[in-house]
Amino acid sequence: MADSALPTAPVPQLAQSVRDRSGVRRRFRYYGEKLGGSLVSLFAVILTSFFLFRIIPGDPVRTMTHGRPVSIEQQEQLRREFGLDRPLAEQFWSYLTGVLRLDFGDSFQFNRPVTELIGDRLWPTVLLVGTSVLVSAALGLWLGVRCAWNHGSLGDRVNTGVALTLWSVPSFWLGLILIVIFASELGWFPTSGMESTGVEGWERIPDLAHHMVLPLVTLVAVVYAQYLMIMRSSLLDEMGSDYIVTARAKGLRDVIVRRRHAVPNALLPTVTLIFVNLGFVVFGAVLVETIFSWPGLGQLFYSGLSVPDLPLVQGLFILFSAAVILMNLIADLLYPVLDPRVRP
Repeated sequence: MADSALPTAPVPQLAQSVRDRSGVRRRFRYYGEKLGGSLVSLFAVILTSFFLFRIIPGDPVRTMTHGRPVSIEQQEQLRREFGLDRPLAEQFWSYLTGVLRLDFGDSFQFNRPVTELIGDRLWPTVLLVGTSVLVSAALGLWLGVRCAWNHGSLGDRVNTGVALTLWSVPSFWLGLILIVIFASELGWFPTSGMESTGVEGWERIPDLAHHMVLPLVTLVAVVYAQYLMIMRSSLLDEMGSDYIVTARAKGLRDVIVRRRHAVPNALLPTVTLIFVNLGFVVFGAVLVETIFSWPGLGQLFYSGLSVPDLPLVQGLFILFSAAVILMNLIADLLYPVLDPRVRP
């Protein structure tokens, strides 16, 4: 009698509660694994950054004093100031503790903190890279949808061929070709820089857009093909699905079938690719910014490599790599939200 008086939860509710707790544990384990993997990757980047740039041949002191009447004693004094005379283990410990405090040290050639230099050059890179990602994603998705929906047509073959050709072209080579044709020969666009001297006020906006055309076209041309091909392939897979056949059998117009049913499901891999590519485009901007003398982080990185300016290139390498790792982490965390089929 005492046992029968105890309240008991209904079996279906109890089973649902167990499933909910199990799902929460799986999600926490999934997010924890992704976050832990990202932290391990970042730590590996920090270790690699220190040793990688010390393999590069060249002496920063000799490079900076080349062609100047500097005595050996003065060169040794510079090495002491830069900390290059200390044992490698001591240099590494100083570097590691500084990175943990977000202090990358002072640049050899600019004699300024690396964080200040990054702050000064961050906006031009964000403007160029951000605009290129938006334009290339919009162009690639739009063309990918139309190529897939008109699979096998002349437009599909032409767009796919052009995209694959541009995708295989090195960005620096394409940038040089654009400079020769549209800047040097035709004189339509400036060859370098971000703005013209003497331009003030609201006139700076069209002047900035004028300077940004060639580097932006270079980045978009080599990136949009990825979005086009992924969107095209994904939409072709969706077009053979049963729900698309059913929607067409109900008499829905092709425009509605494409817009409401096929495209939203086909967008999932492309959205993930946008976040992944966002980090890699920053690396790709190094060559483009150098060719067009765009005053961003890419040009700053190239300037640091020529010395080599160890604190500067180490700080920028960590920043670029952290951007790639962060974008990959966001893509991994966002994909289960967008696609319940792969939800942990």
